[in-house]
Parts: sequence; C-alpha cells; structure tokens
Amino acid sequence: MDPAPLPSLTIVVPVFGNAATLGELLERLRRACADLPAPGPEIVFVDDGSPDDSFLVLSAMAAADKRVVVIQLSRNFGSNAAVLAGVSHARGPAVCVIAADLQDPPELIPELVARWREGAQVVMAARRKRDDPFLMRLPSAVFNRLFRRFVFRDFPAGGFDFVLLDRQVVDSLRRMPETHSYFYGQVFWLGFRRAVVPYDRARRPSGRSAWTFARRVKYFIDAFTAFSYLPVRAASFAGLVLAGLGFAYAAVVLWQRLAGNIPERGFSALMVVLLVVSGTQLLVTGIMGEYLWRALEEIRARPPFVVARSINLPDP
Repeated sequence: MDPAPLPSLTIVVPVFGNAATLGELLERLRRACADLPAPGPEIVFVDDGSPDDSFLVLSAMAAADKRVVVIQLSRNFGSNAAVLAGVSHARGPAVCVIAADLQDPPELIPELVARWREGAQVVMAARRKRDDPFLMRLPSAVFNRLFRRFVFRDFPAGGFDFVLLDRQVVDSLRRMPETHSYFYGQVFWLGFRRAVVPYDRARRPSGRSAWTFARRVKYFIDAFTAFSYLPVRAASFAGLVLAGLGFAYAAVVLWQRLAGNIPERGFSALMVVLLVVSGTQLLVTGIMGEYLWRALEEIRARPPFVVARSINLPDP
C-alpha cells in the first residue's frame, strides 16, 4: 500500500476544553489554507485531557475529513506538552501552531507561509495588543517584560504562541523533549532565521481561560528555570540584602543590650540567628530546590506526554 502523500503544511492545535469553538476553527482553517498546494494542509488536534466533549467533537470532525488528525493524551500534561505532541507527529515541511480558542486569527496563516517561503525558518505572529480583561493581560505583560529583559533581549514585547516553524526547526525540537520547559523559549533558544508578523489578539468568544493563577505561576517558574540563572542570582542578591539588614539590626540590638535596655538574657543572640540565617537559608533553599527537582525530572527521562489514542494518524 502506497504511503499517504505528505501535506503541504501541518497545523497543530492544542485543545483543552474548547468543544464550543472547534467547528468554527476548523472551517476558518480550511478557508485560510484553501490556496495551499495539493494535497493541502494536515490539521493535528491534540486533546490535552479536556474536561468537556472536545474529543467527541474532534472524532466527528476526523471521521468526516481524513486530513484531520486527532491525538488524545492520557491526561492533562499542559500546553507545552500538547504542542510538543502535535509537533512530534507533524509531517509537513512547515508546522504552524495555533490556539483553539479563536483568539488568534487563522486568516494570518497565508502571511506566515509567505514569510517562510521568503526564507524565514521561524515566523512569529507577535501580539501587538490584546482584547483581554486587565487581570488577564497584566500577568502576561509582566512575564513578557521580564523574559525579554533577563533571558532573550529580542523576544517579542507582546509575546507569541502563534508561530510557523520550518522542518529543520521542528526536527531540532523533537530532539529536545524537555519535561518542564517553555516550548516557545526552546524555539527562541534554537536560533535560526526569524521573522515577525504583528497582529491584534481578539477577545475570547466563549468559555473561560484554563490559565488559573497556579498554572501561570508554574508556567513562569518553568520558563525562567529552563533558560535563565536569574532566580539563583536573585536568591544570592536577596540573601546578601537580608544578611546586611540582619547585621545592621543585630548591631542595634547589641547596642541596646550594652546600654542596658534589653535585660533578657539570650535575646540578642537569638535575634541575630533568626534574622541573619533562617530567612536567607529558607529562601535560597527553596529556589535551589526548584532547580534540583527539575533536574531530577529530566534524569528520570519520563516522556513529556503519553498518547492514549489517535484518529487518522498515519503510520511513521
């Protein structure tokens, strides 16, 4: 039996609780890619343990169109793992990653493809502005500013997660399946020729974002511990400041002791130990623990994702 022809483009869509938007997304993706050369695009949906009926909707879409590939992960592994799962199974000469919530316009894909054909190997659709509530925009703005300031100076100011990658970039990413990392940081770390296409991110049409505060904190920690020594350097600086303040206050306590204003025995020594040692040790130990735990996870070499089942996925 002859193998299926390779698609002209692979589109990877991580899915988590997006049943309401999947039908419209697929239709807009088809219209946006209507002018691509035959046999057209391959659309890979990765169900990252969705709590709703996303997999049922995807199954019906895949039954009606063999170019729609569905990969269901065994549980929720997180957005980075879902994207990596889709990219790892992509067959096209270029791979486009887009969210399933319709905030990123599929109509921008032809422009990303055009920039790729001009020679760019990483084409980033960078957010110029976003129509989101303030409490959603603020954490993202802080993260992007810090990541741009302390990790990659040329990281897009508005961030990006809508991107087109050349096959060479995809193959490089498949050789670095890190467990607790930041996928788009990995893309930036690889280098290659880059291009930026600015766009305005739309408001979410339905549902609520799955990015809870706890998920955002983990995302922040993963990104910085994967690509920067900033947390360790910050711990050293904080320890130095706290130690300096502790010694200064210890001098005040000692002066008051010698002046007879502190009659209790042992109070001075106790305050010095608590202020100078305990707080600094706990802070530094916690930060080092974050790095050590992530190193342990990488040494265990557990896969970053586990595929439970798939639909229309060609044999390797």
